Amino acid sequence: MANVNHGADKLAYENVNWASNYSEPNGEHETQPLRPGEKSGVGNLSMSSRAPRADKSTDLEGHIEHGHVACRSPSIRNACKSTSPGRFKASVYEVICGSKICILLVMVPVTLLAAYFQAGRGWVFLASLLAIVPLAERLGFVTEQLAFFTGATVGGLLNATFGNATEMIISILALRQNMIRVVQLSLLGSILSNMLLVLGCAFFFGGIKHETKKEQKFNKATAVVSSSLLLMAVMGLLFPAVLHATHTEIHDGSSELTLSRFSSCVMLLAYCTYLYFQLKSHKELYDEQEDDDSEASDDEEPIIGFWDAIIWLAILTVFISILSECLVDAIEGASQMWDVPVAFISVIILPIVGNAAEHASAVMFALKDKLDISLGVAIGSSTQISMFVIPFCVVIGWIMGKDMDLNFQLYETATLFITVLVVAFMLQEGTSNYFKGLMLILCYLIVGASFYVHVDVPESPRAVAVGQAVCTSHIVKSTVLMAVGRPH
Repeated sequence: MANVNHGADKLAYENVNWASNYSEPNGEHETQPLRPGEKSGVGNLSMSSRAPRADKSTDLEGHIEHGHVACRSPSIRNACKSTSPGRFKASVYEVICGSKICILLVMVPVTLLAAYFQAGRGWVFLASLLAIVPLAERLGFVTEQLAFFTGATVGGLLNATFGNATEMIISILALRQNMIRVVQLSLLGSILSNMLLVLGCAFFFGGIKHETKKEQKFNKATAVVSSSLLLMAVMGLLFPAVLHATHTEIHDGSSELTLSRFSSCVMLLAYCTYLYFQLKSHKELYDEQEDDDSEASDDEEPIIGFWDAIIWLAILTVFISILSECLVDAIEGASQMWDVPVAFISVIILPIVGNAAEHASAVMFALKDKLDISLGVAIGSSTQISMFVIPFCVVIGWIMGKDMDLNFQLYETATLFITVLVVAFMLQEGTSNYFKGLMLILCYLIVGASFYVHVDVPESPRAVAVGQAVCTSHIVKSTVLMAVGRPH
């Protein structure tokens, strides 16, 4: 009998142990294995049922189980992961040492020391540039991690917003020092850099990586909406410039400022409506793109948690603000030291540094064949600068008592207008390849060369008035001399 009982116990244990590997399809019920000697009601065997134990697991896949219920939703999984203790220490390593470009972080203390001991302005400017590059790239990385918890649409918007944080900080600091022309040129350069260089590199490297597909596809409807907003921004910048160049103002020097402030308020209203269009009323246009991206990235997991990303966003923004102030203070000194026009520094060099985050993100997503996100970063960033950051700076200057306006001068406005037309034609088919990317990059080289030889001499109202008075006096003098018959 003892052998029979022992064999029955063994058979019951094996049967229940086999059953423990079975779970319901919905993952809500799992049978716990029994230990030898425990009893369960199986057939004629007299064995007591065993209550399942509550198991809290913190495995890397984020399956959090409590009792019978398993948490497998991606959003819940990521939220649970973001609140796990001790995760911030791991995020420190990922943020500070997670990329090869992080070696340039040593330039942060070097820049602060150079500015404190008042080293040469040119060297302070160069050190500030090198220090901001890794901070901007890490800012893009942290924003990308945040997108795991918010979805692709909101994530792309956050990427564009925090990617533009560097430009906005530089602009506000320069505006406070009344460097209005630097603000205008740096924001213009950011738009040109995003639309030509960043988007061009994304198209080019994505096309090279996926050459067997011949073409990469993206959502044409959303691209057309962004192109329309960019054309509206060009309209807002064009009219004050033409009004100033043709001298057809009702009130000399003040009409273009009034028009700029009114147009800025209209552009801000249009951008807020665009956000409602994108996130609420026509969300399905962007949800299709988000669903495709989520299916393609099911195996990807966030490296840092939600609150860790928020903390790092605040830390990186503070450091970028400090270094940007050093950068703005050294712009004119660097221009004199290197004999490089301020326009070239503002339009070409500053935006390349400020757009490091967008550049890295757009190329990375294009290499993963997620071209919709690349467009959201590059074109979305240009849209945000032209429809939000520039009008916002005009309003902030209005509050500060600075005469910041939308008159970017005819040469700069014409450059923007042609750039928007070129990019709009590139996007109208909804496809991209490496040749389109190469053309955009070459267009950017032409723009850079043109600003290197361009001398920027903005005319102040006082200079215009003096010039007009001088011209009038010469005309009057010539008329008098011709009337009396004397040569002049």
